[in-house]
Amino acid sequence: MRRRAVLTTAILAAVATPGIARAADPGPSVTKKSTTQLDAQAVYFVSYDGLVNNNSFQKNGLLTYKGYQYAVWYTSTKRAVVARRVLGATTWSTITLSHTLKSDDSHNVISMGVSRVDGRLHLNMDSHSDGFFYLKSVAGLLDNPASTAWTSTVFGAVQTSLDGVALTTQFTYPQFLATPEGKLQLSYRVGISGNGRNALAEYDGSSWTALGEWSASTGTYTSAHGSSTARNMYLHGIDYDVNGRLHAFFTWREQSAAVMCNSGGITNHDTGYVYSTDRGRSWRNDAGTAVGTTGSSNTVAVTDAGLVVDPLDPDHSLMNQESQSTDSTGLPHAIISYVPGRFGQCTTNYVTDRTANGRAFHVRKNAAGTWQKTEIPIALNSSQRTKLVLDKYDNAYAVLPYGRIAGASKASGYTDWALLYDGSGLNAFGEVVIDELRIKADNVLSVMYQEKSSGTTPSALHVVDFALPA
Repeated sequence: MRRRAVLTTAILAAVATPGIARAADPGPSVTKKSTTQLDAQAVYFVSYDGLVNNNSFQKNGLLTYKGYQYAVWYTSTKRAVVARRVLGATTWSTITLSHTLKSDDSHNVISMGVSRVDGRLHLNMDSHSDGFFYLKSVAGLLDNPASTAWTSTVFGAVQTSLDGVALTTQFTYPQFLATPEGKLQLSYRVGISGNGRNALAEYDGSSWTALGEWSASTGTYTSAHGSSTARNMYLHGIDYDVNGRLHAFFTWREQSAAVMCNSGGITNHDTGYVYSTDRGRSWRNDAGTAVGTTGSSNTVAVTDAGLVVDPLDPDHSLMNQESQSTDSTGLPHAIISYVPGRFGQCTTNYVTDRTANGRAFHVRKNAAGTWQKTEIPIALNSSQRTKLVLDKYDNAYAVLPYGRIAGASKASGYTDWALLYDGSGLNAFGEVVIDELRIKADNVLSVMYQEKSSGTTPSALHVVDFALPA
């Protein structure tokens, strides 16, 4: 009896102790299920080292809602299209929209969002420091997909405003995010690279409201080499957690090359973090200190204290707009990548040096409130970005360039990163787009990728599905 009591006490203690995984929790794994083709001849051109159909900063180019999966891309004739399928189906139904890509610029991605409050699908597309194009579906389309005809008539006219709300003439990086109440927000940049501000707009089911800018481009940043007086905050993402807190990791991009050791590098520096508890109306640093109010003159600036959670100078080709997520308890995680100091203290060509020596790192806040960073021991072999996802057991997965997938277990404290899938057979160009919502829907990791091509020769666009631990 005494032995049984001791054993029972030990089990209860292990379950009740924060940070200790249950013995039954599996580690990370991926099992390839199937691959479907979206388009045999999708538009192909390389600009800014990326493809317009597969820039990983899209949010969302691929998403799941109420048993259906939706995808967006541009065809070989540069027409914008949206497609859907029942989860698990092998074929997609495609709608050609009344918009044509205006230039060969890989920033001009298409992003989707869902306003749960009225069941509409929203699309924002084709913008890089200029005007955007927007359209939305009829109400209820996503709530009743099986009984609503999937034709172009379910979408309204393409607009150059949000139902009359103009926002800005220098618009880039649309990212839709749903609030816990089911409203829809749109994150975007005002201005240009090296001199821009982040802003938010919000849709409540009847109209859009511009909430305003929340980051600053002003202030002086000084490195070991020189100073810069203008910049922009590049987001690694912007996401609500299970508790309704809004998280944003970021890096700063300086306008002046004087801050670098060599002009062939890139002026990105430091990994920062802020959060909001009032749906993006105000912002706090990791310590909880207020650092900005959206739509006011007091916005988050490079000179604010307590923003940096992983310091790095501009000499290591730190990538902007990498990836972030939150776990089942609301703790923030991010992927960042750069050229570690063991390969030298001055990158002279950020594409060449990142391809030769770049590494990705997992940055996270643990349950004790401490920030931890772990190198993912797999060479990038690319200048491009990595995506981060977490499964229902909070195991972490890094979807690397070329569709390779690495994983680390929560049980190890995310110290056991290993390659789970080598991407062989995909012939993926580089960056990929992931379906953040599908993992929660049916425990499947969906990855959209485009095959390598050359010049402007179109190539096939696919979605490959991987089963995660049950």
